[in-house]
Amino acid sequence: MPFKHNASRRHHIPKARRRVMNWTAYEAGLRQRGDLTLWLDTAALSGWHAPRRTTPGGQPVYAEVAIELVLTLRLVFHLALRQAEGFARSVLRLLGLELCVPDHSTLSRRGRAFAGRQPRAARRDEPIHVVLDSTGLQVFGQGEWDAEKHGRTPRQWRKLHLAVNAETGEIVAHNLTDKDTSDISKVAGLLATVEGQIASVIADGAYDGTSVYDAAAARQHNPPPHIVIPPRASSVIKADADTETVRNRHVRDITEKGRMAWQKANGYGRRSIVETTIGRYKHIIGPKLRARSTTGQKAEVAIAICALNQMIRITKPISVPTV
Repeated sequence: MPFKHNASRRHHIPKARRRVMNWTAYEAGLRQRGDLTLWLDTAALSGWHAPRRTTPGGQPVYAEVAIELVLTLRLVFHLALRQAEGFARSVLRLLGLELCVPDHSTLSRRGRAFAGRQPRAARRDEPIHVVLDSTGLQVFGQGEWDAEKHGRTPRQWRKLHLAVNAETGEIVAHNLTDKDTSDISKVAGLLATVEGQIASVIADGAYDGTSVYDAAAARQHNPPPHIVIPPRASSVIKADADTETVRNRHVRDITEKGRMAWQKANGYGRRSIVETTIGRYKHIIGPKLRARSTTGQKAEVAIAICALNQMIRITKPISVPTV
């Protein structure tokens, strides 16, 4: 039957309502995100030109910080390479600075050097709660309608694996792979990249696998991170285990207390932080990758994540549910 014929008999869950407590500071931070003085750092302008190299080879004109600055402006303000070049040139001219701007071909070539960069999250002394998830990013190419009509190759996708600090909302590790890469296979690499101690690892049921528990235990032995991953509905307690495992304890708690009580007791609600982060990425940066090569796409994601972390450090909404 159509959905509308059963609508009256369905249980409607009311939408959660929340209120931002720091609206004044949050509103000021949102305005600051669009301020050019935030992105044109004085250290970047003072170190615009590359230092003289002492080894044989060509002398680069621009320092890496200059390339990163222009590419960051490109992603934040949704510009093409040529438009980003002209935008940076006009800003420097208005500031009265006699600085050359790298052209679009230099930006494309030098930008690939950022492919291996990981996020520069703020250092904290206390252990962090890491939330894992992945999302798809569309690669430039022919659309679905064009592929259906003319038989051309449809659009391709890349999968972005993220590790997010549940307390601050900063992205602490990432990995860009092809769309067929499983989420579980990248957990060890993400956790190894996270700096400092990890208090817990939180993820959805897609990460329910022995390799995830082993990767968390290998990442940190004393104390081991607390794994919060809901077992599958068909999961049973493994009786052949010599010691009580975390997964067996989760299965027993869910069977005795229910899944909702298990989620509340283990702080599974923190997993929504990574979903919010994915929404921020696609809303601010965009759901598509602009670069054509795989190396360029990885560099683009690395620069975009650094920009998002800089934004979240400026201001973050503190919201509470309304009664």
